[in-house]
Amino acid sequence: MTEPKKQIIVYSDDSSVRASIASALGRRVAADLPEHEIHEFATGSALRAYVDSKNGGSHVDLFILDGEAAQEGGLGIARQLKDEVFECPPVLVITGRKEDAWLAAWSLAEASVVHPIDPFTLATTAAQLLRGTSLVSA
Repeated sequence: MTEPKKQIIVYSDDSSVRASIASALGRRVAADLPEHEIHEFATGSALRAYVDSKNGGSHVDLFILDGEAAQEGGLGIARQLKDEVFECPPVLVITGRKEDAWLAAWSLAEASVVHPIDPFTLATTAAQLLRGTSLVSA
């Protein structure tokens, strides 16, 4: 029997960042994990509406949020998700600098990676989170 696809939320106001994340993740992040489906969001309000919907929030396996997004940064959204979503899935934030790891910790994210996105680091970190491994930063 085939495992259900993992559901990954990707948030960034920048379509090129969303495309870089999707490209780095490919169809599956690791051989031992099932394929995944990516749901992309360009606004925080659209992401929250999806999470609050009957079909959304309870089926998310991983959030990947751009901490450098304009209007509404992924770090604030991460903190809100952790505060408001019961048994919130793991959150990976993408920060602008390595020195911003403290912001990722403040946001309660399980992991962070740095812009520009390194595909190997992002995929490896996502795989560890999907397996249930909590990380401070990558």
